[in-house]
Amino acid sequence: MQTVTEIAIERAGLGVFTRQECACWIDSEGARLDALLKRSVAAQEILRVRRGLFCLATRYMPRSIHPFELAQVVFGPSYISLESALSHHGWIPEAVYATTCVSLARSRNFETPMGLFSYTRVPQVRFYAGVRREEQQGGGSFFVAGPLKALADYVYVHGLEWRSLAPVQGSLRIENVELATLTEESFEQLSGVYRSGRVLRFLDAIRKEMKL
Repeated sequence: MQTVTEIAIERAGLGVFTRQECACWIDSEGARLDALLKRSVAAQEILRVRRGLFCLATRYMPRSIHPFELAQVVFGPSYISLESALSHHGWIPEAVYATTCVSLARSRNFETPMGLFSYTRVPQVRFYAGVRREEQQGGGSFFVAGPLKALADYVYVHGLEWRSLAPVQGSLRIENVELATLTEESFEQLSGVYRSGRVLRFLDAIRKEMKL
């Protein structure tokens, strides 16, 4: 009989799969399924990402998976935001060691063999407003907040009362050249999205300051 690893190589597509999918592949549940998964994990042929979610070891992957792409599978619905999005767009100089995401569900952290994935709940009327889907070379994609939305999420998550661009430039060290890329459309996309007074005051203040 084929091992779980061999079956996953054939059927897992991106190389990421759930326990439920594996149960369908081998037509078995319970102790037998767990034993087969445990054997492949012990052989370091597959990795346990979180409870019920696995991926093939790098040497068996059909292609490399960007952490942002994996983040969408680990917990969702979610999108990349906060420090990870700002770093991705080149707005902050610091390296970001966790993949930071925003979710509609409760806040969660997942320590995985592929790194730390952090999800923070941010209530919104239109969850994907100001978010775009980015395609990866070689296949795959992920959802990432635009810079302004990442900033708005940051203000909400950290409970900040920012009323100007000064703390944005001071605390996050974002340069004027990056802020100058914000457009009227950037702000319009977020109109009516947030109910948080802190976020609304922040967006209104910096929009006025930028005269958009």
